[in-house]
Amino acid sequence: MKFISRVALGAVVSGMMLGSAVAQSGTVKIAFIDPLSGPFAPVGQNQLRAWQIVAEQANSKKWAGDVKFEIVGFDGKGSPQESLTVLKQIIDQDIRYVTQGNGSGVAIALSDAIQKHNDRNPGKEIVFINYAAVDPSLTNERCSFWHFRLDVNADMKMEALTSYMEKNKDIKKVYLINQDYAFGRSVAAAAKKDLGRKRPDIQIVGEDLHPLGQVKDFSPYVAKIKAAGADTVVTGNWGADLALLIKAAKDGGLNSNFYTYYAGTTGVGTAMGASGENRVHLVANWHPNIDKYPGSDIVEGFKKKYNDDYYTAQTYIGLQLISEAMKRTKSTDATKVAFAMEGMKINTINGEVEMRATDHQLQQNVYIATWAKMDGKAVKYDFEKTGFGWKQQQMLPSYVAAQPTSCQMKRPAKP
Repeated sequence: MKFISRVALGAVVSGMMLGSAVAQSGTVKIAFIDPLSGPFAPVGQNQLRAWQIVAEQANSKKWAGDVKFEIVGFDGKGSPQESLTVLKQIIDQDIRYVTQGNGSGVAIALSDAIQKHNDRNPGKEIVFINYAAVDPSLTNERCSFWHFRLDVNADMKMEALTSYMEKNKDIKKVYLINQDYAFGRSVAAAAKKDLGRKRPDIQIVGEDLHPLGQVKDFSPYVAKIKAAGADTVVTGNWGADLALLIKAAKDGGLNSNFYTYYAGTTGVGTAMGASGENRVHLVANWHPNIDKYPGSDIVEGFKKKYNDDYYTAQTYIGLQLISEAMKRTKSTDATKVAFAMEGMKINTINGEVEMRATDHQLQQNVYIATWAKMDGKAVKYDFEKTGFGWKQQQMLPSYVAAQPTSCQMKRPAKP
């Protein structure tokens, strides 16, 4: 009996040691769910490659020790229903980390589904890394312990953007045009609230919400903007919806200034060309011409490998956070990693960032940049081979854009 007990004890100890070794090595798959077909495919494909090239760097530099990362792409088609179908496939493949960003409607559906899955399947939890879906509700009334947002949300972006706009006395008449879903509506609401508070003299002379990804010709909208006499357009449009809007503005001779959330994404630079010079402005958590922090290696490596532009710094920051959490916990367990990411501060290509524990909203610097001619100095990198790129106008430290939260986080038992 003593012999059997010793054998059993040895087996348990060996199993524990093996589990510990496995936890610190092997490959962790991260499922990427975003449009890889349809009108928003160019953005989705760029961002999938962005995750993949950062994973290669994380693996080669051992960010997570002996743990390797593999980014697996799934086509969510920009649809909540399609993305939930894909999530079932991911669950069946036992992938414990999911990332998504293009479409807050999709993010809301995924966050709710992942919360329910985790509640019903203890030991098989999934962490949701939201890298770009910025509807504020996801870190307010819809917050979830399993959801972590890497981008600044729509309200934070508008707080930063209007802090810059309020100093420009040439802005007198503003037109709002946004996509008709949760995110677009939140941009419009934040613009009216923040401009009304900071510059009550500014008139909102028009507002449109248009179908997401369905408008092929924005010239009727441009005609309305011109007729309203707007000197400024504020838009949260992204992907093809922004590229086509900018193209229609150029073709229609609209000379208004554009203040945007996503003019730094695929297709928009080509649509602007020289016509956007000094007129199109961007609010973002990063841009490639920041000279204060490192990042040129990933920009140049991405261009060399894919002949494309790297612009989604959240992919870099996200893998840094996950890697650091795995190193600290010596585990790849999703629950342990999630707890470790709460409140974490790390140095990134955007300086020091903090994953705020109360709502899992990343706190970070925010930038205002303007479309300008490449000069090798202020504009070191152009975009989409146009000869134009983003010239920094202002860096706003994280506290400027920070927002209160209504999140009442419900946490699982800490392992």
